[in-house]
Amino acid sequence: MFTHAIVRIPGTNFDAGLTTVSLGAPTFDQVLDQHQHYCQALAECGLAVTTLEADLRFPDSTFVEDTAIITPRGAILTRPGAASREGEVEAIRPGILKFFSSLLTIEAPGTVDGGDICEAEDHFFLGISHRTNQEGASQLANHLATLGYTSSTIDVRPRTTILHLKSGISYIGDNTLVVMEEMADNDEFRNFSLIRVSLEESYAANCVRVNDRVLVAAGFPKLTAELSARGFSPLILEMSEFQKMEGGLSCLSLRFKAGD
Repeated sequence: MFTHAIVRIPGTNFDAGLTTVSLGAPTFDQVLDQHQHYCQALAECGLAVTTLEADLRFPDSTFVEDTAIITPRGAILTRPGAASREGEVEAIRPGILKFFSSLLTIEAPGTVDGGDICEAEDHFFLGISHRTNQEGASQLANHLATLGYTSSTIDVRPRTTILHLKSGISYIGDNTLVVMEEMADNDEFRNFSLIRVSLEESYAANCVRVNDRVLVAAGFPKLTAELSARGFSPLILEMSEFQKMEGGLSCLSLRFKAGD
């Protein structure tokens, strides 16, 4: 069960962030509205939400997930693979230190984006991508091992349709992975129950289990219906403006259980 989340309000220069998709420019009023509803959803799921102010130095900084890996046993600051985002880590540090007295770190030349890291109970899938390199994944695997977790790597660099590992897979509890169809045959997933996401709904593979609910992007009825059929409780959120900047539901928060 998660107890807390950290989010950051999008800045007025959100549309100056990094993206490789051509879905048009985000409309800022809608960005703020969708972000507000996202934060309300986290609160409805029982989380105490820490909201950080917009940081105009970093247009992508509302995507706080990329800056840290937070587990019940400790927190690890990342080192994002895009040079323009490196400063986001120091900006998030004070917020995380309110909950964890010490932080592990990824050091150069390693790079890790949190969006490449999928936690499935005590095992972590580490995506090797154009943002997370092998050195960063190795450092992270060592940190996770010291905290008592296992890990394995999945190379997503050949896949041109996703930026991060979690663009294509999500762990939603109950030994279940939501996986985009083109990744579903990976042998790493053989011991999990899979919910396969069709090509036309692949964006929705990035969904988030938050306590008793599963946050899922609006506009993807097949996945939403399958989640319900499997006994999950979907909570649908509009994400159109974040999709334009290659962001998903998991990207917008750091979710964790704070220590006793």
